[in-house]
Amino acid sequence: MSTSDRKEPSGFEPFEPQAPDLASPPVNKDPTSSPGWERATLEKLAFASLKEQRATRRWKTFVRLAWLLFFVALAWLAFMRAQPSTAKTTAHTAVVEIKGEIASGADASAEFVVAAMKSAFEDEGAKGVVLLINSPGGSPVQAGIINDEIKRMKAKYKKPIYAVVEESCASAAYYIAAATDKIYVDKASLVGSIGVLMDGFGFTGTMEKLGVERRLLTSGENKGFLDPFSPMSDAQKAHAQQMLDQIHAQFIDVVKKGRGERLKADTPGLFSGLFWTGQQAVDLGLADQMGNVDYVAREVIKAEDTIDYTRRDNVAERLAKKFGAAFADTTVRSMRSTPAVR
Repeated sequence: MSTSDRKEPSGFEPFEPQAPDLASPPVNKDPTSSPGWERATLEKLAFASLKEQRATRRWKTFVRLAWLLFFVALAWLAFMRAQPSTAKTTAHTAVVEIKGEIASGADASAEFVVAAMKSAFEDEGAKGVVLLINSPGGSPVQAGIINDEIKRMKAKYKKPIYAVVEESCASAAYYIAAATDKIYVDKASLVGSIGVLMDGFGFTGTMEKLGVERRLLTSGENKGFLDPFSPMSDAQKAHAQQMLDQIHAQFIDVVKKGRGERLKADTPGLFSGLFWTGQQAVDLGLADQMGNVDYVAREVIKAEDTIDYTRRDNVAERLAKKFGAAFADTTVRSMRSTPAVR
């Protein structure tokens, strides 16, 4: 068989070697070999730095604007909440909730409760006010302020105010309720605890066992009074007891004046700090009858619709306090170990 008759296998092309192209020189990829490469590199670096500076500046501007809008919103909320409502409401029962510990800075502080009561009494549509109470007590000072304001507003606006107890109305909470026209309870509510306490700890024995010496320098022999790491003298203890007895006497006087002839004041233990069920409280004259908010609104005030006037911290207020924004906290507040009666 001749070479001309030989056939390549199907699917393969004949291989023909290619000669190198000597006319095309190899490409040099080294940037430093180009003329003026230093200038080009510096320009690129400068441009990148400028872009980064502009981005940083834009971000700072955005953050500043965001904070500005935040404070403007807070100021607007403060202004709006400080303005009296001009809208006329239909006949309704105003509800103000007193929940949790009664203390300065809490939702159940005199600041919030008094502001809510003022709005309720001033609203011509509110035919009566209900204090919805669920509190174990708290500060006698805060309770005293609220008690005084209840009596003042009742006389000024000639509008009835009632206390409705849910789970508990103890101590400082009862101090407040005693100023209302009537007290309504559930049969299982806890009512009373007419007493005062001042609690703390003493670590003097523990410190002696550990070999720790307390070094407290004072000017005035009683300046370290109630210091838990120093012993309490009999005279200091007697002084503390005298203060508690005086506050307790004030509490008893408020209850007697508020409840009047309804109170069975000669009941043993009535002012000892004990508390009773709602049913027992009615029997003792600490409460008037069974009833909830709906019952009082419908059957007593004769205005079945209810509107909640309770003042609470809003989201902006909580954020401002959480992040320590002093200015925001001051703006918001513009709108709105001590003895404890509990």
